[in-house]
Amino acid sequence: MKATLCALGLTLGLAACSSAQEPPRPDGFVSITDAVPGIATEIRYFTDENFVGRPINGYEAPLCILSVEAAEAVASVQETLSVFGLGLKVFDCYRPQRAVSDFAAWAADPEDVARQADYYPNVPKDELFERGYIAERSGHSRGSAIDLTLIDLATGEELDMGSGYDLFDPLSHPSDPRPSAEARANRMLLQRLMVEAGFNALDEEWWHFWLADEPYPDTYFDFVVE
Repeated sequence: MKATLCALGLTLGLAACSSAQEPPRPDGFVSITDAVPGIATEIRYFTDENFVGRPINGYEAPLCILSVEAAEAVASVQETLSVFGLGLKVFDCYRPQRAVSDFAAWAADPEDVARQADYYPNVPKDELFERGYIAERSGHSRGSAIDLTLIDLATGEELDMGSGYDLFDPLSHPSDPRPSAEARANRMLLQRLMVEAGFNALDEEWWHFWLADEPYPDTYFDFVVE
């Protein structure tokens, strides 16, 4: 339907819809909800609830897209957790390069600090690049990285992880000693299961993992999430 409407616009001499020229999702990628039964999603960059405070360029649907290999590994973690009444909730997966560029452009604007109190209260915005929170390229754009947390399957409630998703702060480091014993145990459980499934863990973010044997290690994709 979108392509048809865009074609009509061209016929009438109107501006073309940019997505009409967008490349399709490549073979080898899948929506996580098609590959992992029962997984929950909350794609923050499709919404206003993120550190920028608005939807991010390249997110045209609230979908988690992953390489088939990464999705299969996530499915194994979900299956293991389900035995204990637990499951996974996803915040972000494949991230178009244009979204990463959107982050970089936002980070270069010192005046836009609307969500600082929620996401980077202790970090000056002009140090986000220097401290590695924002970069010109992201492993998410290679299609096998994922940001996620644990939930109670019966209620859908997130387990206590000691800090919120995308909090740019040492408190988000998996090894930070300040969270409660319960939160540290939850971080350890998530990390252990993801690593056992073939993912690498990030030292600075308890929620971030990427497939060790990723299928596209040198390719930064830019197809939209739709």
